[in-house]
Amino acid sequence: MTAPHPVDADIRQARIHPAVRAIVVPPCPESLLRLQQIVAAPELDAAALEQLASSDVALAAAVIRLANSPLYGLTQPVQTVGMALTVLGLQPSVELLSAFITRNALQVRSPLLEHFWESSQRRAIACEHIGHQLYSFDPGLGYSFGLFCHVGMPVLVKAVRGYAGTVTEALARKDRTFTQTENASHRTDHAVMGAIVARTWHLPGDVAQAIWLHHDFACLGDERFAPAVRHLVAVGLLAEFLVNHHDNLPPTREWQEHGHACMDHLDVTQDELDHWIDALHPAFEAVRF
Repeated sequence: MTAPHPVDADIRQARIHPAVRAIVVPPCPESLLRLQQIVAAPELDAAALEQLASSDVALAAAVIRLANSPLYGLTQPVQTVGMALTVLGLQPSVELLSAFITRNALQVRSPLLEHFWESSQRRAIACEHIGHQLYSFDPGLGYSFGLFCHVGMPVLVKAVRGYAGTVTEALARKDRTFTQTENASHRTDHAVMGAIVARTWHLPGDVAQAIWLHHDFACLGDERFAPAVRHLVAVGLLAEFLVNHHDNLPPTREWQEHGHACMDHLDVTQDELDHWIDALHPAFEAVRF
């Protein structure tokens, strides 16, 4: 069991709200629980990781496909899961398995979410990369936050009638924020639902709280929140900018309004941001589900 965290009280309060109580949050998949157990062990068991990756044909195929992608530049393609995991390395393998399991557990057929999981994994990769460049920051937390940041959306698309239309409206409106539009229509939003999923699936409390706050940039200067939470919120906006740049999408209104504040919070310069655009391109290109 994870230790209590300040966000848990907010989540308990949210769960009793009538609008949220009716929403079914999928249980944590058994395969993800097993992956978390493998990662939590004193030493990462490569054999156990291979067994998990081999337990599902689609999962095994995803691991082998990534190892054989141009990102790794192999002269001879790998044929087995074990060889693929060796090529990827343990941490990238764990992250790929986590992303794949999460996507399969939250499958929703909607044009709105056509590229949702590719963008989510790219955001996770970007958050982790930024984390490696910063002092006193856990890149693994960055990856988990990036992957689960918008996970409330597929939950709401599946559970709430009319939510897809609300997203379209929220993206178009200029007079209020995305979450304000969600709350006006459904009395909850994807940030709250994402935090509930994250905690239900045993993610760290700081990750869940950052998901809850990821559209609330006033938190950057609010010392009631742990430094890791505020860093994650800032990192998330930078990651979103990097992913949108790769996908040839214009900067979001949030980036235009809060991008500089997030860069200042993390002591990131424009030159660093420009360098990350180039550095992340191969990894972004390798993301294919």
